[in-house]
Amino acid sequence: MASFGHFLKVEREKRKWTQTEFGAKVGINTSAISRIENGSQIFSKNKLKILSEILEADLQHLKDLFFADKFAREAFKYNCSDTVFNVAKDASSYLKNINSVQGQFNFENE
Repeated sequence: MASFGHFLKVEREKRKWTQTEFGAKVGINTSAISRIENGSQIFSKNKLKILSEILEADLQHLKDLFFADKFAREAFKYNCSDTVFNVAKDASSYLKNINSVQGQFNFENE
């Protein structure tokens, strides 16, 4: 995937929707759709749920694509090495582990 905007353009074109038609479905004006597709504007994360319904796509998949693009843009902006993505993966795993609810073990004989 080149970018989330490129992904949207490909999905829109697969369905033979104009930018105006697609924008009307998502609730975004035509010029914003154009800017999102060319990478000069970021798609709103608040529109991901409606996008998943319109495209009949898995919401989690769209979130993953959206945030991967967002992280990659930030890493590029700050001239980070590709190692940053491995560090981010480790940080994400750590956050999931500390925020998960652990079950209790019962070691008493019944």
